[in-house]
Amino acid sequence: MKRAKSTRQKVFKRSVRVPQNFAEYLPSVPENARAQLKLLRATIRSVLPPATIETISYRIPAFRNRVVLVWFAAFAQHCSLFPTAAVIEAHKSELTNFHTSKGTVHFPLDKPLPTALIKKLVRTRLRQSAGNDLR
Repeated sequence: MKRAKSTRQKVFKRSVRVPQNFAEYLPSVPENARAQLKLLRATIRSVLPPATIETISYRIPAFRNRVVLVWFAAFAQHCSLFPTAAVIEAHKSELTNFHTSKGTVHFPLDKPLPTALIKKLVRTRLRQSAGNDLR
């Protein structure tokens, strides 16, 4: 026999709103991470073609041009860039000072954002996406 969901579970599910754009995402970001997230966003945008649009994918901000190129997000202790596993692999020697997982790089909030490295990662992602028509 199935148990009925508690009222609390039902209310929580209904009250969690998925952001529709960066402006709606930003209030969910810890206040101490907002400035670095905005810098991360501007750094990414600075190397993308003008036709690239900003969107929300998997509940976090992303940039799309035919396909999602990169995702980015902020948390209590770090900002994250999600440039895909292939980009992480291609630059693993340059990422040794950062926590990485298969497709993510964490940039700690207590250190300056490595904007030159971020631009390099995004450019690599652009080249990879251009070589693969992933529509």
